[in-house]
This record gives sequence, structure tokens and C-alpha cells, in this order.
Amino acid sequence: MRVLTVWAVSTLTMLVLAGILPDFRLQSGDGASITQAGLAAAWGAGAFGLLSALVWPLLVRALLLVPALVLGLLVFFLNGSLLLMALSLVPSGQGRAAPETAVVVAAAMSAVASATSTALAVRDDEAYRRRLYRLAARRRRQRRAAAPGREPPPGLVFLQLDGVGYEVLREAAGNGTMPTAASWLETGHRVMPWRTDWSSQTGASQLGILHGTTFDVPAFRWYEKDTGEVMVCNRPTSAAELQRRAVARTGDAGLLAVDGASRGNLFSGGADQLALVLSVSARRGRANRSRAGYFAYFSDPANAVRTALSFTAEVGREIGQSVRARLRGDRPRVSRGGLYPLIRAFATVVERDVVVAAVIGDMLAGRAAVYADLVAYDEVAHHSGPRGRDTDRVLARLDRSLALVARVAEHAPRAYRIVLLSDHGQSPGETFLGRYGLTVKDLVRAGCGLPVSRRAGGTPSGAEARAAVLAALHRPVEEGEEAHPRPGRTDPVVLASGNLAVISFPDVPGRATREWIERAHPALLPTLANHPGIGFLLVDGHVLGPGGACAPLSDPAAAQELLAAYGPGAAAAVARTDAFPHVPDIMVNSAYDPATGQVHAFEEQIGSHGGLGGEQGHAFLMWPADLPGPEPGLVGAEAVHRVLRGWLREADGPQVPVGPGGRAEAEPAMPPKDPRPRPAPGGMFPSAGVPVQDESR
Repeated sequence: MRVLTVWAVSTLTMLVLAGILPDFRLQSGDGASITQAGLAAAWGAGAFGLLSALVWPLLVRALLLVPALVLGLLVFFLNGSLLLMALSLVPSGQGRAAPETAVVVAAAMSAVASATSTALAVRDDEAYRRRLYRLAARRRRQRRAAAPGREPPPGLVFLQLDGVGYEVLREAAGNGTMPTAASWLETGHRVMPWRTDWSSQTGASQLGILHGTTFDVPAFRWYEKDTGEVMVCNRPTSAAELQRRAVARTGDAGLLAVDGASRGNLFSGGADQLALVLSVSARRGRANRSRAGYFAYFSDPANAVRTALSFTAEVGREIGQSVRARLRGDRPRVSRGGLYPLIRAFATVVERDVVVAAVIGDMLAGRAAVYADLVAYDEVAHHSGPRGRDTDRVLARLDRSLALVARVAEHAPRAYRIVLLSDHGQSPGETFLGRYGLTVKDLVRAGCGLPVSRRAGGTPSGAEARAAVLAALHRPVEEGEEAHPRPGRTDPVVLASGNLAVISFPDVPGRATREWIERAHPALLPTLANHPGIGFLLVDGHVLGPGGACAPLSDPAAAQELLAAYGPGAAAAVARTDAFPHVPDIMVNSAYDPATGQVHAFEEQIGSHGGLGGEQGHAFLMWPADLPGPEPGLVGAEAVHRVLRGWLREADGPQVPVGPGGRAEAEPAMPPKDPRPRPAPGGMFPSAGVPVQDESR
């Protein structure tokens, strides 16, 4: 009945479109009765549906090596080709359509068919449950055949909300913005903060979480003198090299090496199942499986139509929000023009849809461990600030994705525990350029006695979404002239990572000593240390502050006293970075105001992360209470890796209750201020047979 209903609606849609579009008709030139037109529409709609079901998956699989976003665009043209083929199968030969019109008709029919199927599935809950139970039962039979007499242990799904700090999560759960997260806390999950390393950014944190080490990752961008290259965590070649170094250091493939899946991450974690993973996106050929997740999503053309509509709506939403911010005179504010609306839409729509679809497929396949990164909040918060209406709406949509994953988990062929975590937070504040009228590079050049450009320029955003877009297009991520410094260059290389900046002198072999810097550029260190927008410097094992303050890291108490404003553990984090082989000659951390929690980003971001100061260093970890609670005072991504690996090892063992005796007393449940339940919206990924939000509606 569902198939017949969808067929009837598709037939009616084709008739309406034939009456509206001048280049699309279902009748011959001398006219035909409405019955003949209806029969032609029924034939065309049926043939189009059959071709979509049979031919479309083969076409998409053949095009897997095409760049991901190109594949998304090709969907519409291939869909139009299928419609033209379907019209040619109409017995009377009456179906005609111009090629460009066929694309529009095919998109409309796919969207209508998907919406109709979704509405019927939502209304028929029992049929939906039966379909999921059949799929789950088939998976269970396969696993029982592989391991007779043994039920699989519970799997773990790790969902990373990129950039969502601990306090932001508490507020969103408490005020009703994230009702799903709030309900988890009410019914058994526990949450606690964890403190990042000095480099509070996804590259370092996710490398530590997935591969167990953050060693020798001093910032988001840094210059390596031995190779003459700039390492950028969101550049595919750099990500691949960082992953290789981590595996060599730990001797372990990663957290997800056993029956794992990595979705939307910078690194693979050793997983075999990959989608939108940056460290392997630069590879070519059939061995590259990083875009395999696109097949599961684009194998149904309705998904491409739905995502395109949501993408367009998100671009319009961003333009409207940006215009309103200008009219209100919001401060601080950064430019949100150019390609940013498209990048934001990619992060909040395309990346989310593909990653969530892949996670759903992983659970229905019964995989043991899944780690997925959702970058939507981080991208929007960089340009709109960590708190506000813009980010609240993003958090609400992410919460609906969590509800969807939880709903599917109830029907998976094995039990699943869902762990929610973040890699860092974000600190607000006016940019260094906006506050002082010059970039940190200008300040360094002035301190070195070098000419300063009259035209101040911003540093490209370090957000993961920009790199994901370029990787999806097979385009390299470059950083302007700093990406490949000229041989024999004597000017300092200055790179920004949020509110952290690094300075290297390419012509000095090894790490430059403090004495050399003071002799070669006597004004540089005083110029930097005494600037009101800079908090402290790391130079050759010493922490320098304003007014000539200096503390050697060999004296932890003195160093911590100088860094007291940045919180406990600041000196230890700086000392750890100081021991890295590729630590830059000078590291610069922006000023931080503990009263307001604000920093000054050296990039054009009013919500930033990358260094010390404020909520950027306070990530969170939320886990089901039947898992062993972490030790209190969790510090560093490597410590989080050990906790997650312990949960994977103990998944089928006796559970340790959370409570006293060395275990963390986690934060209590946080009831939302608005106790009214919010129903999760419907939608459907037809290829997976599971619901998904339709943001275009």
C-alpha cells in the first residue's frame, strides 16, 4: 500500500509539473485525453521509481572516486538523465522534456516521493518498528552464526560535539536548548569537565583521543625547520603525517582498530570504516575509502535533494543573521561574507547529514566502536560567538541528531552505550586586529625593525569545516605565503592558532636561544611581552610577562605564579610543550581577562580556541552511569584516550559503579528549566530505512 500510494502521488506530481513547465509534456502535439496523459504519467513515474531503485546505486558506486561535493552536484544531472530514460520507456512515446527541465522534474519528484514515504512511515509506527526489527534480527542471526552461543557485548558510540565547552553544555541542557542531552543526564548519564593541553584545538585533542598521544603538536599551525614546511592540522598531508607519527610513537593503530568506524574526523583512529576523514582524504585510487560513507547517503537521490534544500535554507539563514547583526551594531563582529555562508552550510547541513547517516549505518551493522565528529557548533561559534541565538539554534539541531541516534540504537542488533564528549571549548572576545588595529605578524615585524604592511590582513580560519570542504573538492589547504617559506628566508615565520601565535626564525638551525633573539632583535621580546593584548611568551624554557617578568620553567612554582590568571596547571602545560622537538622559537599567548573570560584571537574569530585562557580549555565528557567513572581532575586528551580505551576493554566485563572510593563524583543531573517534552521531528534516510531531520521543512 505504501508503494502504491507513493506511485500515485508521484504520478500526480508529474501531471502537475507537465501543466506548469513549458518544456515538459505528457501529450502528443495533437492533444490527448486526460486519461492518456494520466496513463503516460503513471508509466513515467513507475519507470523513474524503478530506475532509481535499481540503476542509481550502481551509478553512485561507480562514481565514488569523484570528489564528494562534485558527486553531490552530479546527483541532480544523473537524476535528470534517469527521468529522460524513464520517459523514453512510456509506450505511447508521448513523454518529452528538455534536459534542463528534466533535472528540475526529477528533483521535485524525488523530494515528493521521499516526503510521502516519510509521512506514511511516521504515521505507521508499527510498520517502521517491524522494518527495523527485521533488519536488526538479520544482523543478529549473522553474528550468532559467526559466534554461536554468545551475544555480542555492548558497542560504544562516541559523539564529539566539536567546540562545545563544559559550561555551554550545562547551560544548553539546563535551559531546554538541548532536551535530549538533559534527558540523558536525568536518566543515568554523568558529565564532568576535562582540561585540554596548551594547544586547545581539534588537531591536538582528537589526535590524543583517537591515537593516545599529543606529543609534538605545539599549536594548530607551526613551522618545522628540519623539513622547511608549515604543519597545519587541517591540511590532509599534515594530518596524515601527524597520524603516522602518533602510531609510530605509541605502537598502536588507534582507539578504533578493532571493528571500528571513524566519521567526520581529522584522524582515522585505526578504523577500517571511514567517511569524511581528513588524514586519508588526500589519497587517490580505489584504496581510498574515506568517501565510502557518501555512497550510503547519495545512493538515494532524495537525500541529495533534501540536503540541497537544507543547504540553501542554511545559506539564507546565515545571510539573514549576518545582516541583522550589522543592523543591531553587534560588537565584537567579524566579516561573514565571501564563501563563509557556503562553508557554514556545509558544516551544519552536509557534514551533519552524511556523518549521522554513517553512524546510523554503523549501528545497524552492529560495529563495536564508532567515533564521529559534528563540527557545526564550532564553525558557527567562530563567527557568531560561543553564545547567542545563532549558536543556540545549531545546538538545538545537534540535539535532534542525538535523539535520532538514540532512537536507532534501540533497534540495533547489539546494545549500544552512547558517550558524548567535546575536544575543547571556545572563549569569546574581540580579535587582536579589531582591538589594536594590527595583526600579531605586524607587531613581530615592527619589533624586528622590518617594514609593516599598511594593509592589515586576517589569518584564514582554522575551523575544520573549511578544510573539509577543500578536501571534499580534492583541493589542497594552503595558508598563503607561509605555507612554503622561501629557501634562505631570514624574515620570521609568524603563524596564528586562535589566541596562540608561534614565531620561528628559519635561518637559525635548531631552537633559537633567548640570548640570540635579544642580540639579533633587541626590541622584539619587550615589544611583545609589554603589549596589552599579549599575556605571556614562551622563549627557550622561560615564561616572559609584562614589565620584565620572567620565570624559568625549571621553577614550577615561579612559573605558575606568573601564569596564575590562566588557572591551575597552566605552568605544567607550558612546560610540557617546551619539551617538544618542534617547539617554535617563540610562543605567544594572548591576554586573558578572568573577570569576563575574554581573550584576543590572532585570527578573525570572535569565538576562538588554541591557547590558554577561559572556557576554550574546558571540554566535557558525558557517559552512561553503568560505565566506570573517570578519575577526578581529568587533564589532557591522552587521559581521555585511556578512559575510552578502558571502556572498550571492559564493555563486556563487570561494571564498576560510579561513586566514592577513587571514582569521580560527577555532576548531578540537570533538569531543564522548561520541563515540557519536545517531539523530535520526522524525516527519513530511505536508503537506511531510518528517520532523519529534514531542516528544509
